[in-house]
Amino acid sequence: MKILIIEDEVAALSRLSKLLNEIDPNIEIIDDLDSIESTVNWFQHNPMPDLLFFDIHLADGSSFEIFKYVDIDKPIIFTTAYDEYALDAFKVNAIDYLLKPIKKQDLEKAIEKYRQWTKPTTFDYQKLADVMSGNTSVKRFLIRIGQTLKVVDFMEVAYFYTSDKITFLVTMKGRRFPIDYSLEQLDEMADSRKFFRINRQFIINIEAVSDMYTYSKSRVKITLNPPCDMDTVVSTDRSPLFKKWLVGED
Repeated sequence: MKILIIEDEVAALSRLSKLLNEIDPNIEIIDDLDSIESTVNWFQHNPMPDLLFFDIHLADGSSFEIFKYVDIDKPIIFTTAYDEYALDAFKVNAIDYLLKPIKKQDLEKAIEKYRQWTKPTTFDYQKLADVMSGNTSVKRFLIRIGQTLKVVDFMEVAYFYTSDKITFLVTMKGRRFPIDYSLEQLDEMADSRKFFRINRQFIINIEAVSDMYTYSKSRVKITLNPPCDMDTVVSTDRSPLFKKWLVGED
Protein backbone atom coordinates (compact mmCIF):
# COMPACT_ATOMS: atom_id res chain seq x y z
CA MET A 1 0.00 0.00 0.00
CA LYS A 2 1.54 3.28 -1.13
CA ILE A 3 0.60 6.29 0.99
CA LEU A 4 1.09 10.03 0.52
CA ILE A 5 0.89 12.31 3.56
CA ILE A 6 0.08 16.02 3.38
CA GLU A 7 0.90 17.45 6.80
CA ASP A 8 2.71 20.64 7.86
CA GLU A 9 3.21 19.81 11.56
CA VAL A 10 6.46 17.94 12.10
CA ALA A 11 5.31 16.27 15.32
CA ALA A 12 1.99 15.17 13.77
CA LEU A 13 3.79 13.80 10.69
CA SER A 14 6.25 11.87 12.86
CA ARG A 15 3.45 10.38 14.96
CA LEU A 16 1.34 9.39 11.95
CA SER A 17 4.33 7.78 10.21
CA LYS A 18 5.25 5.86 13.37
CA LEU A 19 1.70 4.59 13.89
CA LEU A 20 1.34 3.51 10.28
CA ASN A 21 4.57 1.53 10.51
CA GLU A 22 3.37 -0.15 13.71
CA ILE A 23 0.03 -1.06 12.16
CA ASP A 24 1.55 -2.52 9.00
CA PRO A 25 5.31 -2.54 8.27
CA ASN A 26 4.49 -3.15 4.60
CA ILE A 27 2.91 0.28 4.25
CA GLU A 28 5.13 2.49 2.09
CA ILE A 29 5.02 6.24 2.71
CA ILE A 30 6.15 7.41 -0.69
CA ASP A 31 6.36 11.10 0.25
CA ASP A 32 5.21 13.77 2.68
CA LEU A 33 4.28 17.34 1.73
CA ASP A 34 3.51 20.42 3.80
CA SER A 35 1.71 22.91 1.54
CA ILE A 36 -0.87 23.37 -1.19
CA GLU A 37 1.78 24.47 -3.68
CA SER A 38 4.12 21.52 -3.09
CA THR A 39 1.20 19.07 -3.23
CA VAL A 40 -0.15 20.38 -6.52
CA ASN A 41 3.35 20.29 -7.98
CA TRP A 42 3.86 16.73 -6.72
CA PHE A 43 0.69 15.49 -8.41
CA GLN A 44 1.80 17.03 -11.69
CA HIS A 45 4.87 14.80 -11.75
CA ASN A 46 3.85 11.59 -9.93
CA PRO A 47 1.21 8.86 -10.24
CA MET A 48 -1.59 8.63 -7.70
CA PRO A 49 -0.78 6.71 -4.50
CA ASP A 50 -3.18 4.10 -3.14
CA LEU A 51 -4.26 6.17 -0.14
CA LEU A 52 -3.80 9.78 0.96
CA PHE A 53 -3.70 11.46 4.35
CA PHE A 54 -4.70 15.12 4.28
CA ASP A 55 -4.23 17.57 7.11
CA ILE A 56 -6.82 20.31 6.58
CA HIS A 57 -4.93 23.39 7.77
CA LEU A 58 -1.65 23.81 5.88
CA ALA A 59 0.90 26.61 6.02
CA ASP A 60 -0.46 28.27 2.87
CA GLY A 61 -4.18 27.61 3.34
CA SER A 62 -6.82 24.90 3.44
CA SER A 63 -6.02 21.57 1.81
CA PHE A 64 -9.45 21.69 0.15
CA GLU A 65 -7.86 24.22 -2.24
CA ILE A 66 -5.83 21.36 -3.72
CA PHE A 67 -8.97 19.90 -5.30
CA LYS A 68 -9.32 23.02 -7.45
CA TYR A 69 -6.13 22.06 -9.26
CA VAL A 70 -5.92 18.28 -8.99
CA ASP A 71 -8.49 15.58 -9.82
CA ILE A 72 -7.93 13.09 -7.00
CA ASP A 73 -9.73 9.79 -7.51
CA LYS A 74 -8.18 7.82 -4.65
CA PRO A 75 -9.47 7.38 -1.07
CA ILE A 76 -8.52 10.08 1.44
CA ILE A 77 -8.29 10.06 5.22
CA PHE A 78 -8.46 13.57 6.66
CA THR A 79 -6.60 14.45 9.85
CA THR A 80 -7.35 17.62 11.79
CA ALA A 81 -7.79 19.12 15.22
CA TYR A 82 -11.22 20.45 14.20
CA ASP A 83 -14.48 18.60 13.62
CA GLU A 84 -16.41 21.22 11.63
CA TYR A 85 -14.99 20.19 8.24
CA ALA A 86 -16.36 16.62 8.21
CA LEU A 87 -19.12 17.31 5.67
CA ASP A 88 -16.70 19.02 3.27
CA ALA A 89 -14.31 16.10 3.66
CA PHE A 90 -16.88 13.51 2.62
CA LYS A 91 -17.57 15.44 -0.57
CA VAL A 92 -14.05 14.67 -1.86
CA ASN A 93 -13.51 10.91 -1.60
CA ALA A 94 -12.97 10.87 2.16
CA ILE A 95 -13.30 7.45 3.76
CA ASP A 96 -12.54 8.67 7.28
CA TYR A 97 -12.00 11.80 9.34
CA LEU A 98 -9.56 11.50 12.26
CA LEU A 99 -9.22 14.08 14.98
CA LYS A 100 -5.78 14.95 16.36
CA PRO A 101 -4.05 13.69 18.35
CA ILE A 102 -4.67 10.55 16.33
CA LYS A 103 -5.27 7.40 18.35
CA LYS A 104 -3.75 4.17 17.12
CA GLN A 105 -7.06 2.35 17.44
CA ASP A 106 -8.84 4.92 15.27
CA LEU A 107 -6.09 4.78 12.68
CA GLU A 108 -6.26 0.97 12.58
CA LYS A 109 -10.00 1.17 11.93
CA ALA A 110 -9.44 3.70 9.15
CA ILE A 111 -6.84 1.48 7.45
CA GLU A 112 -9.15 -1.52 7.74
CA LYS A 113 -11.96 0.56 6.25
CA TYR A 114 -9.69 1.38 3.30
CA ARG A 115 -8.92 -2.33 2.82
CA GLN A 116 -12.57 -3.31 2.95
CA TRP A 117 -13.64 -0.58 0.55
CA THR A 118 -10.94 -1.39 -1.98
CA LYS A 119 -11.52 -5.13 -1.84
CA PRO A 120 -12.91 -6.47 -5.14
CA THR A 121 -16.68 -6.85 -4.83
CA THR A 122 -18.83 -9.39 -6.62
CA PHE A 123 -22.25 -8.09 -7.49
CA ASP A 124 -25.27 -8.74 -9.64
CA TYR A 125 -24.79 -7.00 -12.99
CA GLN A 126 -28.52 -6.88 -13.58
CA LYS A 127 -28.81 -4.86 -10.38
CA LEU A 128 -26.05 -2.62 -11.68
CA ALA A 129 -28.08 -2.04 -14.82
CA ASP A 130 -31.13 -1.27 -12.68
CA VAL A 131 -29.24 1.32 -10.69
CA MET A 132 -27.81 3.00 -13.77
CA SER A 133 -31.21 3.12 -15.46
CA GLY A 134 -32.97 4.52 -12.40
CA ASN A 135 -35.24 1.48 -12.05
CA THR A 136 -37.40 2.00 -8.94
CA SER A 137 -37.22 -1.72 -8.12
CA VAL A 138 -33.57 -1.31 -7.11
CA LYS A 139 -32.70 -3.39 -4.06
CA ARG A 140 -29.03 -2.47 -3.89
CA PHE A 141 -27.07 0.74 -4.14
CA LEU A 142 -23.96 1.00 -6.26
CA ILE A 143 -21.60 3.48 -4.61
CA ARG A 144 -18.44 4.89 -6.12
CA ILE A 145 -15.48 5.53 -3.82
CA GLY A 146 -12.64 6.90 -5.92
CA GLN A 147 -12.19 4.20 -8.57
CA THR A 148 -13.75 1.53 -6.39
CA LEU A 149 -17.36 0.35 -6.54
CA LYS A 150 -19.23 -0.81 -3.45
CA VAL A 151 -22.65 -2.42 -3.27
CA VAL A 152 -24.96 -1.83 -0.29
CA ASP A 153 -28.14 -3.86 0.03
CA PHE A 154 -31.28 -1.86 0.75
CA MET A 155 -31.90 -3.81 3.95
CA GLU A 156 -28.40 -2.95 5.22
CA VAL A 157 -29.52 0.69 5.41
CA ALA A 158 -30.34 2.12 8.84
CA TYR A 159 -31.49 5.47 7.53
CA PHE A 160 -31.20 8.05 4.75
CA TYR A 161 -30.90 11.78 5.30
CA THR A 162 -30.12 14.99 3.46
CA SER A 163 -27.66 17.69 4.42
CA ASP A 164 -26.60 20.68 2.30
CA LYS A 165 -28.54 19.24 -0.65
CA ILE A 166 -26.62 15.95 -0.48
CA THR A 167 -28.36 12.65 0.27
CA PHE A 168 -26.52 10.23 2.53
CA LEU A 169 -27.03 6.54 3.26
CA VAL A 170 -26.02 5.22 6.70
CA THR A 171 -25.66 1.45 7.13
CA MET A 172 -26.50 -0.62 10.17
CA LYS A 173 -22.74 -0.78 10.82
CA GLY A 174 -22.51 3.01 10.90
CA ARG A 175 -20.87 3.55 7.51
CA ARG A 176 -21.99 6.65 5.64
CA PHE A 177 -22.04 7.13 1.87
CA PRO A 178 -23.31 9.94 -0.39
CA ILE A 179 -25.78 8.64 -3.00
CA ASP A 180 -27.38 10.08 -6.14
CA TYR A 181 -31.00 9.77 -5.08
CA SER A 182 -33.46 12.24 -3.61
CA LEU A 183 -35.51 11.32 -0.54
CA GLU A 184 -38.60 11.42 -2.77
CA GLN A 185 -37.10 8.72 -5.00
CA LEU A 186 -35.99 6.65 -2.02
CA ASP A 187 -39.41 6.90 -0.42
CA GLU A 188 -40.92 5.34 -3.54
CA MET A 189 -38.27 2.63 -3.70
CA ALA A 190 -38.31 1.59 -0.05
CA ASP A 191 -40.38 -1.22 1.47
CA SER A 192 -43.05 0.71 3.37
CA ARG A 193 -43.23 -2.01 6.00
CA LYS A 194 -39.60 -1.39 6.95
CA PHE A 195 -38.89 2.23 6.03
CA PHE A 196 -40.73 5.43 6.92
CA ARG A 197 -40.12 9.05 6.04
CA ILE A 198 -40.38 10.88 9.37
CA ASN A 199 -39.82 14.39 8.01
CA ARG A 200 -38.36 16.28 5.05
CA GLN A 201 -34.83 15.24 5.99
CA PHE A 202 -34.98 11.59 7.14
CA ILE A 203 -36.17 8.15 6.05
CA ILE A 204 -35.57 5.53 8.74
CA ASN A 205 -35.52 1.75 8.96
CA ILE A 206 -37.64 0.42 11.82
CA GLU A 207 -34.66 -1.72 12.84
CA ALA A 208 -32.68 1.47 13.49
CA VAL A 209 -35.13 2.86 16.04
CA SER A 210 -33.49 2.64 19.47
CA ASP A 211 -35.74 4.80 21.66
CA MET A 212 -38.73 7.13 21.23
CA TYR A 213 -39.89 10.06 23.32
CA THR A 214 -42.98 12.24 23.33
CA TYR A 215 -42.26 15.69 21.93
CA SER A 216 -44.14 18.96 21.53
CA LYS A 217 -47.29 19.18 19.38
CA SER A 218 -47.89 15.41 19.64
CA ARG A 219 -44.68 14.70 17.80
CA VAL A 220 -42.20 11.89 18.49
CA LYS A 221 -38.45 12.25 18.97
CA ILE A 222 -36.41 9.23 17.91
CA THR A 223 -33.00 7.97 18.99
CA LEU A 224 -31.37 6.07 16.15
CA ASN A 225 -28.82 3.28 16.17
CA PRO A 226 -26.27 3.86 14.68
CA PRO A 227 -26.36 7.23 16.46
CA CYS A 228 -27.04 10.42 14.54
CA ASP A 229 -25.91 13.84 15.74
CA MET A 230 -28.89 15.55 14.07
CA ASP A 231 -32.36 15.93 15.58
CA THR A 232 -34.67 13.15 14.39
CA VAL A 233 -38.20 14.27 15.16
CA VAL A 234 -41.29 13.04 13.37
CA SER A 235 -43.02 16.04 11.79
CA THR A 236 -46.49 17.02 12.99
CA ASP A 237 -48.23 15.94 9.79
CA ARG A 238 -46.40 12.60 9.72
CA SER A 239 -46.90 11.68 13.38
CA PRO A 240 -50.32 9.97 13.02
CA LEU A 241 -49.04 7.90 10.08
CA PHE A 242 -45.83 7.09 11.95
CA LYS A 243 -47.72 5.67 14.94
CA LYS A 244 -49.78 3.46 12.62
CA TRP A 245 -46.61 2.36 10.84
CA LEU A 246 -45.02 1.32 14.13
CA VAL A 247 -47.80 -1.15 14.84
CA GLY A 248 -48.03 -2.40 11.27
CA GLU A 249 -51.26 -0.70 10.23
CA ASP A 250 -51.73 0.27 6.58
